[in-house]
Amino acid sequence: MSERTVTGVGEVVLEAVDVVKTYGGTRALKGVGFSVHRGQVTTLFGENGAGKSTLMKILSGVEQPTSGEIVLNGSPVTFEDTVDAREHGISIIHQELSLAPNLSVRDNIFLGREIMGSKGVDYAEETRRTTAVLEELGENIDPSTLVSDLRLGQQQLIEIARALSVDARILIMDEPTSALSASEVEVLFTVIHDLTARGVSIVYISHHLEEALQITDHAVVLRDGSVTATAVAADIDLAWVVRAMVGEGFDLGSPPTDYEFGEVALSVRGVSVADPSVSGRSVVDRIDLDVRRGEIVCIYGLMGAGRTELLEAIAGRNQISSGSILKGGGDLVGMSIAQRIAAGLGLVPEDRQRDGLVQTMSVGRNLSLASIGSLVKGLFLSPGREADLVGDSIRAVHVKTAGGDAMIGSLSGGNQQKVVIGKMLATEPDVILLDEPSRGIDIGAKAEVFRLLAERARDGLAVVYTTSEVGECLSIAHRIIVMSRGRIAAEFTADVTKEAIMAASGEAVIS
Repeated sequence: MSERTVTGVGEVVLEAVDVVKTYGGTRALKGVGFSVHRGQVTTLFGENGAGKSTLMKILSGVEQPTSGEIVLNGSPVTFEDTVDAREHGISIIHQELSLAPNLSVRDNIFLGREIMGSKGVDYAEETRRTTAVLEELGENIDPSTLVSDLRLGQQQLIEIARALSVDARILIMDEPTSALSASEVEVLFTVIHDLTARGVSIVYISHHLEEALQITDHAVVLRDGSVTATAVAADIDLAWVVRAMVGEGFDLGSPPTDYEFGEVALSVRGVSVADPSVSGRSVVDRIDLDVRRGEIVCIYGLMGAGRTELLEAIAGRNQISSGSILKGGGDLVGMSIAQRIAAGLGLVPEDRQRDGLVQTMSVGRNLSLASIGSLVKGLFLSPGREADLVGDSIRAVHVKTAGGDAMIGSLSGGNQQKVVIGKMLATEPDVILLDEPSRGIDIGAKAEVFRLLAERARDGLAVVYTTSEVGECLSIAHRIIVMSRGRIAAEFTADVTKEAIMAASGEAVIS
């Protein structure tokens, strides 16, 4: 898909005017101002903590500004809550999923705004409308399916479908593609083009910079709660966005080459994982993979290629139907997750909110959770040992936090991800598996995560990470494995091109 250009400025439908938001002594927004134009896409770029999500919460009625005003169609407005904002035609798709997993797709889409008939809720009409909006997104999902039975990418699409079903005039999309495959992103972008053609205005937030530039009409860059740059699409490129966000001379790193690999740390032999939804089919099909100490291996593939299922099988979260997982001369098959962690194998899961963190716990307790057995003295947890581990972990993975007692929800997405990684590194693994470690974090935090992994690889840690962003394959990986339909389709060294990786995965190369 080619980049968009703006032929005219267009009518301003929404403005933030000198918006300030203060939490205690912290100024999250420092007099922010920007405009949204009818039928166009305004993209907000910025690192985690820059103020993007805070601004979106104000625009959608979740939060109230400390000072400044929001102007809608030329008139100042104050939204009491999200329902009030929605009645004014503004709807938001949040970065973190807010679905009820125990309810059906249909019930999630119409939760709180059920369609009523003469005999109560008109489930038939809700089903019809749910089917229609899912078809618009290119998804053939049964409306009666429980959300908990859907993969993460499908859940993200349900979140998008719920927002589209409201028929909003201004649609705020906060990281809508963070869990989508390349083909699903293309469908979403087609929907966005259709919406803007009908006069719907889009406010778009994404850490996938190259992807966002494909649909951007206007770019606004935030840094530390202030607007640092604005431009129309015709005047910007990726380098402009990165410079405005983080300054000159930035990159995601390169494979560390100042050492030699050690012995094989992990050997996967003939591993298959059965597809729970299709009898006789495998989502991972006879995979062989060796990873040496100090080596960084990237596994790339489209959604459904089997990347996540492979990592979860190695870590013990998925049961394998055949094969062996060898480490330290023994087979890990049959061991529990805790036993595999004790054997030096750790997994950083794709969904940090659901699987990586306990939201009701502090930063410190999240960091120490996987190492709790080593912190017990007699029958009790040793506060001193825990404090030492937490302090060491915060420093080791560079978590920006007020301290170990801070609640995990107070951290940005990038710092939460570093806590999940720090939790696993605190168990002192010699092999670490990371499933989409950069999902939902900004380019600066992404670079910090990759630098951290490169540093640990120099110390002998074997690193395996998955990604659906082809650019991330070429950052720190010594070797790139491409998966397709549950099998290894190709293997490359670090000098491979993006086009070769995408072609091997079966992905169409977009110019």
